[in-house]
Amino acid sequence: MCGIVGYIGEKKAQAVLLNALGKLEYRGYDSCGIALTDVSLSNGSIQVFKDAVRVNVLAKKLAALNGAAHDGKTGIGHTRWATHGEPSKKNAHPHLDCSGKFAVVHNGTINNFQQLREQLTAEGHNLVSDTDTEALPHLIEKYY
Repeated sequence: MCGIVGYIGEKKAQAVLLNALGKLEYRGYDSCGIALTDVSLSNGSIQVFKDAVRVNVLAKKLAALNGAAHDGKTGIGHTRWATHGEPSKKNAHPHLDCSGKFAVVHNGTINNFQQLREQLTAEGHNLVSDTDTEALPHLIEKYY
């Protein structure tokens, strides 16, 4: 079963999110990821770290980035059971829009996702995963 966590606060979100995702592991999953931002930054940049690995492996990969840990105090995280697209880094959540302004995690199924993907692609959006969820941040971007 998928799991979603979010955090806004005074602590560094990376550690809070990874800890919370670790507590959801008993539910089962095939991939995981986090999106981090610092809302106090004017550029509003979002960093996404995800892969088809266990939460502790993702945490070790982040620790190995030699100080690249994000200091942001806002973020979302996700553990995923594949429904659309195989378990892989590109299909793990969170997903971003083209501009990198919107990150989305989602549990459930979007029945008309194929039509949405075709429409968004025809409009110039670059969707890189095989998931239904990736249509969401691109739709938000489109109407934002």
